Parts: sequence; structure tokens; C-alpha cells
Amino acid sequence: DLKKVKKAMDKIIGKNYPITREEVTREEAERRINEIGEPFKLEILESIKTEPITIYKIGEEWWDLCAGPHVESTGKLPKKAIALQSVAGAYWRGDENREMLQRIYATAWKNPPQLKQYKKMMEEAKKRDHRMLGKKLDLFSIQEDAGGGLVFWHPKGSAIRRNIEDFWKDAHVNDGYDLVYSPHIANLNLWKTSGHFDFYKEGMFDQMEVENEAYQIKPMNCPFHCLMYKDELRSYRDLPIRWAELGTVYRYERSGTLHGLMRVRGFTQDDAHIYCLPEQLQDEIVNVLHLTEEILSRFGFDKYDIMLSTRPDKSVGADKIWDDATAALEGALKVKGWDYTIDEGGGAFYGPKIDVKIRDAIGRTWQCSTVQCDFNLPDRFGLEYISAEGTKEQPIMVHRAIFGSIERFFGILVENCAGDFPLWLAPVQLRLLPVTDAVQEYCHEVAKKAKQMGLRVEVDRGNERLAKQIRNAEKQRVPLMAVVGMKEMEAGTLAVRSNNEGDLGAFSVDALLGELNRCSEAAEEMVLMGEKEEKEES
Repeated sequence: DLKKVKKAMDKIIGKNYPITREEVTREEAERRINEIGEPFKLEILESIKTEPITIYKIGEEWWDLCAGPHVESTGKLPKKAIALQSVAGAYWRGDENREMLQRIYATAWKNPPQLKQYKKMMEEAKKRDHRMLGKKLDLFSIQEDAGGGLVFWHPKGSAIRRNIEDFWKDAHVNDGYDLVYSPHIANLNLWKTSGHFDFYKEGMFDQMEVENEAYQIKPMNCPFHCLMYKDELRSYRDLPIRWAELGTVYRYERSGTLHGLMRVRGFTQDDAHIYCLPEQLQDEIVNVLHLTEEILSRFGFDKYDIMLSTRPDKSVGADKIWDDATAALEGALKVKGWDYTIDEGGGAFYGPKIDVKIRDAIGRTWQCSTVQCDFNLPDRFGLEYISAEGTKEQPIMVHRAIFGSIERFFGILVENCAGDFPLWLAPVQLRLLPVTDAVQEYCHEVAKKAKQMGLRVEVDRGNERLAKQIRNAEKQRVPLMAVVGMKEMEAGTLAVRSNNEGDLGAFSVDALLGELNRCSEAAEEMVLMGEKEEKEES
């Protein structure tokens, strides 16, 4: 009973118990844990590798292992800014082979207004949940009969995904990338060469045997691109090389961690790798940031939180290459004029990186884009180019993704627009609503013409009253609908209604399809004809 738990918490806060820190030996901590009979705390104690062991006590009522720090007393906690949310089962340490425990989810804030604001955001987030909208709008599903974390894209979701991918491909080709494709599996030796088998084995599926050799379904695309680079001798004149791939990868995730499209076992990375000279690195990063902004802004994301992560304690590569690469990343951010924070020591072991978080319609941030220098894979694969002086040198390798993965970005996009996709992305852009069976043939002729233009127009079956047809189109978030009666058929026109703007007026078929095509290509919404003419004049 969460109300009883919260009442007990409030009572403890009201007692204003002092919170004190105590240092004990490992042996003493073990003795105390055994005395109260809490075996899980023994496991936590074993996982603590530093000394001394610290214990925090709430008065003389309760104690626990903790690194701290804490407030001075329970009375410092704002009881009206703490809320208990839900109860759920949770496997100990996320391991489905271990004991099932009860977990209470809670949230705490500095003051009640902040809690109120958070609750409001969570209520809005619940309405936008991509799992609920995905089912309601028939976009995708997770079929448990096939296995958890594997996404089935339904026709409407596939239509949106195709538009996302087509735009991504065109933007990359226009920016000087070559599109490539790579296999879904490879000999296990490749993953040993890349280091993934040693460092990421827990995130990889088990191997399969093919003709007495072990093969691994791919968790990453980068080793394949390295093999392609190595396939021929490269000159400094060939660089930079930019290869982009929408590559589907598979990673093992525990069933308890899977979450809609946000955390899955099979997903498509919008992967790209750049191989360049050291002196080209900053310009290449600037271009990546320009392309990132171009692509994300198309989907309505124009507010970013940027972080530059620098060399960690454990890393590979010489000091100079780290310093030069970090300077290039920072220089690119300054050229771009973006504000950023520095995460000292937060880089990958193989190079510094830039992470871009996008901010959605209700203020949440999502990690999407990343740009990472890599000094490890070029060394492991022996990648080289012939310099102007005729010597063999190692190229700089840059990993970068803009969406992160198609699946996760799609989930974010659904929640950002609450299922109301912009016209250029909507799976059905226009639905024709026939008033009578006599206009069905006319409607299908219009839909056929639209399809030949690459537009997504469908005809309602017409077996409902007009008001119900309109309500159905609105529920399914169709951005445009056109009522078609005998009058419209005889005049060769369509009376268009926008889900967001209301009636837009009557259009000839050719004028409507032409305007719909223009708006799709420009990623614009349709407006009243009069408003359109005013915009053109201005």
C-alpha cells in the first residue's frame, strides 16, 4: 500500500532524525549484515572495491551501506515534494535467473512546484507513449511469439520509416557520402580482431556453427567498413572517405530491460564512418554537425544539449593524437557556435566524442547523435594510407550516427508529435470520404493518380455516415480529408479539410495533388488557398 508507505516516510521526516556517516572495516560491515540477516547486502559489500566501507545511519532506527553524501537530518527533506509512483517486480541485479524482489518507484524534488510540474509532464508523456500510439495507429508491434525486443513494422509504420530512410539517404548522398551495405553475420575471428568479442561479449548473441567454424550475428557495423577500407591500398588523395549504412544489428538485452522501441534486440543504426587525414578532422566534424542539424531540424528537433567527452584514465593511443583530436572536436563546436559542456574523462577508451541530446515537445531530453574518434580499430585492422611523402600512415577513423537507431528515433518522434505526424511523414496524407457509392469510382481514380505521383492517398470504404468517416480519420490522425459528393465529382473538385486547420476550401484535383506534392517535398503543412497566395506574394 503506497499510501501507508508514504505516511511512514512522512513520519520519519517529521521526527527529524540525524543522518550520520560511519567508517567501518570490511569485516565489521560483514558482521553487521550477517547479524540482521540480509544476504543481498553481502553481495553489495563484495562489489565495493574501495576502502574504507561507509555506513549511513538514520538516528538509531536504520542503517545501510552507502557512499553518500546525505542531508544532515531527515527533517531537511521536503515531504510534499516526494511522491511514490508504482510497484513492480524486479529481478535482483537485473538477472532473470535470480530472486524476484518488489521495487517501489518514487520521485523527489526540491520543492512542491517542481513535483507538480513533473507530474504534469508525466501525465502528458503517458498520453504520448509510443507503445500505446503504435498499437492505436497500427504502426508496429512486438510479437512475443517471435521473441521479445524484435520489431514488426506494419504497413503504416513502414511508410513512415521509408520516408525517414529516403530523406536520410538523400541528405547523405548530397553531403558527399557513399552508401554501402554489409552482411548480417561474419566469422567470429572478425569480432576477435575488432575486440568486440573480448569487450562486448555479454551484449552479443551466441555464435552459430557453419562448416565447423563459428559465426557471429553482428552487434556492430564498423568492423565491416574497416574490412572494406582495407580491401585496397589507399592514398592520401583518396581521403576523406565517407561511408554511410542503414545497418541492422542484433544485441542481447535482458528481457526485463526491453522497452517498446526504445530498447530492443534488433535495430537499424544510421551508421557512418569517415576515414580522413589528421589535418582534415576538424572540417569533417564541422560537416557532420551541419548534417546533424539539417536532418534533426527536418523532424522538428532544433534544441540540443551538447557534451564533449575527453580522455578517460584507461585509453589507447598517444597523447598527441588525443590532444589533436580533442582540439578538433572542440574547434568544430566553436565553428558551429553551439554551447557545450565538457565531461572530463568521459570519452570512450578509443577516442574523444561529442554527444547531442535533442529536446522534445514536453521538455524531455533524448540522447541521439554521437560523433566519436577512434584510434583503436585502425590499429587493430592495420588500416593505412600512403602519405604525400610516400610513407605508410594510419588514418583517423570517425564513427557517427545522427538518429542513433531508426527504431529508437521513431519512438521519440511518435512521442514528440503525439502521433500527429507532419504531412510529409504521415502514412496516409489524404483520405477521400465518399458521400455516396456513386462517387466511389471517381475517388479511386483520384487515389490512383495520387499514388502515381508518390503521394499517400486512400479512399474510405464509405459504409459509415459522413460524420463517422470524419471522426475515424481524425482518430487515425490523417492530416487531410476530402468530402466527395456528386457536386465534387461533376465539377472535378475536392473539398479539403485539415485535421489541425479545419476547412481549407475547394481544389481542383490537379491543384490539390500538386499542392500536396509541393508541401511533401518542402516538409510544409497545407494552408488555406488565400493564405498560400499571401505567402507567395510576401
